[in-house]
Amino acid sequence: MTPSEPTSSHPSAPTPDFAALWSSARRLHPIYTELAREFVIDLPACHDLEAQVDTPGRESVEQAGQWLNDMDDRIQVHQLRQFLQTSTLVDADGMIVLLRHFLAKAAHTDASRDKIDFLLVQYFSQGAPTELDDNSADISYVAQGLESVLGPVELKTPVWLNALDRVLEAARRCRSLDELLHGGVLEQGRKAKAQAGDLFYLPIALVAFTRFGYLMRRVFFRLMLTDLNDILDGLTELEEKGVKTIDCRRAQFSAQEPIVRLRMICQSWKVMFQAEYSSGQPLRMLVDLRASVDAALGLGSATADAGKAVAPAAAKAAPAKTATAPRAVGAAASAKGAKPTTSPKPAPVAHAQPEAKSAVAKADAPEFDISADVPEWNPDEDSQPGRKK
Repeated sequence: MTPSEPTSSHPSAPTPDFAALWSSARRLHPIYTELAREFVIDLPACHDLEAQVDTPGRESVEQAGQWLNDMDDRIQVHQLRQFLQTSTLVDADGMIVLLRHFLAKAAHTDASRDKIDFLLVQYFSQGAPTELDDNSADISYVAQGLESVLGPVELKTPVWLNALDRVLEAARRCRSLDELLHGGVLEQGRKAKAQAGDLFYLPIALVAFTRFGYLMRRVFFRLMLTDLNDILDGLTELEEKGVKTIDCRRAQFSAQEPIVRLRMICQSWKVMFQAEYSSGQPLRMLVDLRASVDAALGLGSATADAGKAVAPAAAKAAPAKTATAPRAVGAAASAKGAKPTTSPKPAPVAHAQPEAKSAVAKADAPEFDISADVPEWNPDEDSQPGRKK
């Protein structure tokens, strides 16, 4: 074809389906409105959406789309995570609408990627049976669970996605939350997602990352229960030795925290942890409380050495930042006789030490969101997604 010939082989962009866009916007509006209310996001209302207009004009649809985009820019992934894991407003169909909304975005930002990643894991987790074992949650099974969102997916997994299985294997070798949080495993998972770039949005990659997130949640859950049981056993041993109080400042409690109160706090956390995907896990507080109990028992150095053995190559990883979720803080406060907070922002703790503040990890959910800069990770050459074959 010469330059003078018509370019009919290059069709123009398809005309937007304004009816479908408006229907989606109306479904998302109450969810976003509640998000704005809960997290005090100040944004002018979209009047036609507020009025629930049945047949809006093109301008109204475009304004609604802009309003949703503005909200997307303001809603942080940890806020979306906390909201969806504590609210009953969003059912499975609502999750699908949210996922299609983010997957349809032309701009692939880190924030949108992280929201899609969380939403896919949350959607699959809610639909998966509780008796599902790790071996059964293979790529085929997860793809089937996501078919209503992604459609049929070709199950030919690219070699670079094998890196996720290596991260999972490292996570399963961890014996405590402290090892998982500080052994470099989480940084490797975060790095794999970041290095995927636009390949993250390939259907098979979305399935693989969903499986990875789902299985990592299970690792978190198991380690949380292990730590909690070890703390309770340690408290019992201390009581048998006649110890009444221990120094728990590193866990944001007092220098002479009564063991009876710590037991009440742990029991309240254990109730929260009965749900495998419950929200508000005080990960950092739990890790530091176990360290405090181990120190009181004279086991602190052994625990620290065990944590260093998980991933020596990532020993220089920056500590993850944590914002303890209100539900977790509320549970601890209730156990101590204080009034729980209902604010969506973490409440300050009077006895927090500087080291505790720097180590507190963003753990408003069992999701392993690492917001700190991650160290350089050198995966095998064949696992780099950006490399063309």
